[in-house]
Amino acid sequence: MHFTFTPAAIDRLTPELEGTGKELRLLYDTEGCGCVMNGVPTLQLIDTSFFGDKQGTGDPYAVWYEPNYEVFFEDYLKIDFNAARNAFILKSDNQTYTTNLRLLK
Repeated sequence: MHFTFTPAAIDRLTPELEGTGKELRLLYDTEGCGCVMNGVPTLQLIDTSFFGDKQGTGDPYAVWYEPNYEVFFEDYLKIDFNAARNAFILKSDNQTYTTNLRLLK
């Protein structure tokens, strides 16, 4: 998968990532959803990748993700940030996955 970040998302993420050693991970949270099809995408700040994770390419940030859930996303994703709502947005050219992508620290 390839991740592109808008200028607004880069501005919001830079203080969280620059000089911290942290990386990004796209988590597909299925806890309490009842079905894997109803998972909720979430961004996580991590110190190290999880066993079995794959690293997607990114501009300017690479993003780790669980390959089991890759099927739920398109190959090219964009992460945006809406300052008025203080929320990230995960979308592709074909759809919006969520307008409330949380950042877990």
